Amino acid sequence: MTLEIKTSNVEPIRQNYAYIERRFGSKPATRYQEVSFDVQAETNFHYRPLWKPEKTLNDKTNTALQMQDWYAFKDPRQFYYGTYVQHRARLQDTAESNFAFFEKRQLAEHLSDEVKAKVIEYLLPFRHVEQTANLHMMSGSAYGYGTVLTQACIYAAMDHLGVAQYISRIGLALDGNSGDSLQQAKQAWMQHPAWQGLRRLCEESLTEQDYFKLFLLQNLVIDGFVTELVYQQFDQWLVTQNARDLAMLTEFMKDTLGDLRKWSDTVIKTVAAESDHNKQLLNEWFTQSLAQVKAAFTPWATAALTADAVDQAEQVVIDRAKKLGLQPLTNA
Repeated sequence: MTLEIKTSNVEPIRQNYAYIERRFGSKPATRYQEVSFDVQAETNFHYRPLWKPEKTLNDKTNTALQMQDWYAFKDPRQFYYGTYVQHRARLQDTAESNFAFFEKRQLAEHLSDEVKAKVIEYLLPFRHVEQTANLHMMSGSAYGYGTVLTQACIYAAMDHLGVAQYISRIGLALDGNSGDSLQQAKQAWMQHPAWQGLRRLCEESLTEQDYFKLFLLQNLVIDGFVTELVYQQFDQWLVTQNARDLAMLTEFMKDTLGDLRKWSDTVIKTVAAESDHNKQLLNEWFTQSLAQVKAAFTPWATAALTADAVDQAEQVVIDRAKKLGLQPLTNA
């Protein structure tokens, strides 16, 4: 007796959804493609926004920029909710482990009073800057166009909220969870001359109506200055003060900002390459934002670091912008 085993292949009638097929063709789609492209409502809105009746919901004119395809902003990380949460959970596990190690070994006791005072006065108030960054990116999620952009903006907003919380955790690690350091940091934020430029920048920026101007301001300029001044130069100062243990508490911030840069650089480069109109606008916004942010950071950098620290940060941001096709206008 012989047995003959045959295998049958069942060909699917469709490879993907119709809206995915129209964009990518008849082939299997990734989960990122299925949940990100062409899923935003475009027609048949029941009402106009009560707070801005001249616009429609999901209005392309919420920014002065123009795009032929608003779904051109593909996230190189291909984050949708599931992959984003999994990736950030791994970062958080590492951060929690670092904080647990810092507290278990009582490493705060090995820091000098000078270092603790400087961290409280010149690092902890950045939690307010990060809270503003959260609102900046919320603007992109609320008023942006195309799910590939708006979903990534809300993830970035949550990232900045997480950074603000971990900066607060540094203060609690230094004061034994009493919260005194956060009160001192708030007073510094409200009253210390070194912070008033940044306070003004944060408050005035929240009145900006063009969400992509805020996108450029936050992701390219503010984050660029923060990365260079706080997580590079200030971090190096801590090393010289035998406080390198604090570096493990800021690792989450460095990793998160580095990850955000991969995405935001791609978005900005795509917009700049779209048209001369877009590139001119971006250069104007970049020139204006660069001057504002440099002026805002100068008092802080002079007090916390050195007089030329802010110039170094400015050059780092300019060099990054040039790689994206932007440059400050000399006559602006």
